[in-house]
Amino acid sequence: MEIRELREIAEFEQVYELFDGIWHPEPRNVPATVELMIGFAHTGNYVAGAFDGDRLVGASVGFRGGGRSLHSHVTGAAVTGRGIGYALKTHQREWCRKKGLDTITWTFDPLVRRNARFNLVKLGARIEQYLPDFYGEMADAINEGDASDRILAVWSVREAAGASPAPGVATCPVVLEAGEDGRPVAGKSEADVVLVGTPPDVERLRREDPAAARAWREAMREVLGGLLEAGGHVVTLTNHGEYVVTKH
Repeated sequence: MEIRELREIAEFEQVYELFDGIWHPEPRNVPATVELMIGFAHTGNYVAGAFDGDRLVGASVGFRGGGRSLHSHVTGAAVTGRGIGYALKTHQREWCRKKGLDTITWTFDPLVRRNARFNLVKLGARIEQYLPDFYGEMADAINEGDASDRILAVWSVREAAGASPAPGVATCPVVLEAGEDGRPVAGKSEADVVLVGTPPDVERLRREDPAAARAWREAMREVLGGLLEAGGHVVTLTNHGEYVVTKH
């Protein structure tokens, strides 16, 4: 697999088609237009593609944020399980090193367990903020019908990748978990370290039981969002898909 920055209109058109195949967005909700990618690349921002031979199999678009930071706006891969996302992130990190940047930020849906595991465990990014309905209504096949709550992730360019050591969690209380019907059950605890569960597959849940998916959204906003707003910190994600949150 070859990862490289993109410069030609035909390459940006391939990225547009790749993203369209992943998200199937309505015209008013495309992740990045060809014109925007051209503008980003021309002004020294990050637009890169992953190629398997001549075929584009993944792409990432980002722009410089405040201070010495890159905001990774959208990253997508045509297939899963081939390490395309990790390869793009690694390339993006090296690009930032060469440009003298210190951090990479991006947002992700706190309900999507596999993304949380990738970001927190594999990459070792840290969570900085819970952002309720960050993008407003999103008209695409993955997000439609749900509020666009997001978590702001921050990844150090200089530090070693990988998750932080997790505190012992075997006896930590769970303050959000799935009940017998799959719907969220929220609780409270005075413990210093708590676990916040996630649904196994929220994207499937949105298709099969939209009301349950919305219940998870509301519960996650109240529980995880509330903990972060009160000064809590997410340490990592357990093997069972629970956020490990320290309150101090």
